[in-house]
Amino acid sequence: MTVFEKIVAGEIPCKKVLENEKFLAFYDIAPKATIHVLAIPKKCVKDFQEADPKLLGELSGFIQEVVRVLGIEQSGYRIISNIGTHGGQEVPHLHFHILGGQKLGSF
Repeated sequence: MTVFEKIVAGEIPCKKVLENEKFLAFYDIAPKATIHVLAIPKKCVKDFQEADPKLLGELSGFIQEVVRVLGIEQSGYRIISNIGTHGGQEVPHLHFHILGGQKLGSF
């Protein structure tokens, strides 16, 4: 069971931003920006490559809602999903990092 599955099950607490029947958004415990939130599907999907396009479309709409709740839709934000070992994925559960609340540097 991944750490995210434990969060969804309520075994590990999190600071929720938004939740519905399919998705959960919560603050990252090691933030890389003023605002750093993770958006995940409640059902475990390993990564972006294994995700159903329909699920990704629904998750995109959920992330848009999260951004509105966070109040960063006008100032701007960055969305990142790490895939696989070379991509830096640490938890084998699809998740998107939403970073904002400050001017983010280029990479």
